[in-house]
Amino acid sequence: MEPTGDYPLFGGAFSAILPPGAIDVSDLRPVPDNQEVFCHPVTDQSLIVELLELQAHVGGEAAARYHFEDVGGVQGARAVQVESVRPLSLENLALRSCCQEAWVLSGKQQVAKENQQVAKDVTLYQALLRLPQYQTDLLLTFNQPPPDNRSSLGPESLSPPPWSLGDFEQLVASLTLHDPNIFGPQ
Repeated sequence: MEPTGDYPLFGGAFSAILPPGAIDVSDLRPVPDNQEVFCHPVTDQSLIVELLELQAHVGGEAAARYHFEDVGGVQGARAVQVESVRPLSLENLALRSCCQEAWVLSGKQQVAKENQQVAKDVTLYQALLRLPQYQTDLLLTFNQPPPDNRSSLGPESLSPPPWSLGDFEQLVASLTLHDPNIFGPQ
């Protein structure tokens, strides 16, 4: 399967290239208005695009760490560990004209899924795109849980392969703003 071409996000205010097989979670359950959430059809992988209030009190690498720890708190993570934070080159982003700074963070969080007691180490990749003129931090998250031990001998072998970090990077780079009115009056 080819990646999904410019998929409309937030009612068409944004678009991005999604990885093969991405399922819009809002078709399955309610999703907050400030989020677009996609899941892989077979693995427990997910992608989240969030419009968040600009956290002007933190800057640079600390802003990426702030959002990572905030997500861990919201998810009830039992352990949060940042592995790396690095700046993301603005010239590779479709949002380069309105993005003041961008960061990529990788880390692990120990999280139990809904209705489960056992917490698993989940690898997270986050891209933070800061849009101060819109008072917005755009946070993109790729959740990569450990592979389960299901056999791929059944019909699942016909489904798309697990998403890669390259799929996430393509989502981040292709994210395009079409309607700045999504941010309200400026």
